[in-house]
Amino acid sequence: MVMLKKLKRTQEQWGGSSQVIDHWLDKRQHLIVEYCKLAALQPCATKAAVTELPSPKALQYFSQELVDYISEGHFKIYDMVMNTWHATGFHATDEINQTYAQIIETTEPLLNFTDKYATIHADDDLETLDDDLSHVGELLESRFETEDGLIQLIADSLSIPPGA
Repeated sequence: MVMLKKLKRTQEQWGGSSQVIDHWLDKRQHLIVEYCKLAALQPCATKAAVTELPSPKALQYFSQELVDYISEGHFKIYDMVMNTWHATGFHATDEINQTYAQIIETTEPLLNFTDKYATIHADDDLETLDDDLSHVGELLESRFETEDGLIQLIADSLSIPPGA
């Protein structure tokens, strides 16, 4: 899957540069794996091989993981970065703030998916699930690409001593 390949490149480029970044990428990897399980998108699988819909339990689990990833990004990871910056005397630039704002733009549509599927039951209509999962995949790819840009900016900022 494309998201996993891009994650691997990001991990190779930025992994080990910061505990914050490593943590963020680990959480992303877990979310991508759960998305792939839910969408039954394994590297060698085809759509024709998928014969059943995900269980309500699987949809609920992915929805919770997605909420956790979003929440952690907004509240834990960004706070970790801010604390590191404050400790080193660095402040977020306009570019960092704008990149973060682009990430936030994907939050509501992703949470709409979780609102729809977090309380799904076995007898509920899943007619739009394929389209919804496809849309979530597109949103995640966009979010991850923007997060990679933010990771680049964060890594650059953490590698420069204050006042340099």
